[in-house]
Amino acid sequence: MSTIIIVAICVIALILFLYLVPIGIWFQALVSGVYISLVQLIFMRFRKVPPTVIVGNLISASKAGLKLKQNDLEAHYLAGGHVGSVVNALISADKANMNLDFKTATAIDLAGRDVLKAVQTSVNPKVIDTPPVAAVAKDGIQLIAKARVTVRTNIKQLVGGAGEETILARVGEGIVTSIGSATSHKQVLENPDSISKLVLTKGLDSGTAFEILSIDIADIDVGKNIGAQLQMDQANADKNIAQAKAEERRAMAVAQEQEMKAKAQEARAKVIQAEAEVPLAMAEAFRNGNLGIMDYYRMKNIQADTDMRSSIATPVASQPKPAKPTEEK
Repeated sequence: MSTIIIVAICVIALILFLYLVPIGIWFQALVSGVYISLVQLIFMRFRKVPPTVIVGNLISASKAGLKLKQNDLEAHYLAGGHVGSVVNALISADKANMNLDFKTATAIDLAGRDVLKAVQTSVNPKVIDTPPVAAVAKDGIQLIAKARVTVRTNIKQLVGGAGEETILARVGEGIVTSIGSATSHKQVLENPDSISKLVLTKGLDSGTAFEILSIDIADIDVGKNIGAQLQMDQANADKNIAQAKAEERRAMAVAQEQEMKAKAQEARAKVIQAEAEVPLAMAEAFRNGNLGIMDYYRMKNIQADTDMRSSIATPVASQPKPAKPTEEK
């Protein structure tokens, strides 16, 4: 029983020794021409740095002719960087004769950008398709354009530079400006390359992580007649305003007419009230002796004479027709 315990302890000790002292990794580095001591590999374990990652990337860099330091790779790993991506990017940049040093590569990686993809895009330019951009020429015709933007990575401005979204927004703005400055949409359809030339002269890649190589108009479609539609909308708006004003004037006229009718009725009521007071005044005059019989008859004669003259002056057509006698059955 004690022998089994001793063997188990020996096996555990051997596994722990091989884990803390990675002899296989040390021998792999030795035969690959990368010198690193066993003590350094053991300290990597205590610093929680995987020796396979550091040693493997050191071997790759050494075989590619790059001289990298172990401490630099460990510092970048502990900072949360991608050591393998940085080393591969440095190797690709060196083969493409690009000026990319370790400090710049690690800064790009720690900034959250894929440094290897950036190097590949710098070597092999990337084509970005813009979404349909609608713009209106001066003659009111809408044009819908699609463009293809060829860009490559600008390594110097990759840290802090704007991304693809900014490139697309600026190109779209340039297309809208160039189409909007055209006198007629036919000019744009005849020479679509004029859009590309005008957009390229604006320096749209300034402050971005890319360098624009070319802008090609892939397709242009004719859209709506925006000018005519706006004129129709304006005409409808003017018509509605005129109708509203006319309705307002009509309502005011009706209100004034009703007011005049009310005033006329009020005046007639006052006249009727005054006429009703005449007999009372005459009776009062008779009682007080201010009006005699002869004066009364003289007034009646004058009134009858006035009515006769009024009937003679009134045309026959305007006089009321006498009512027809009812026939007896």
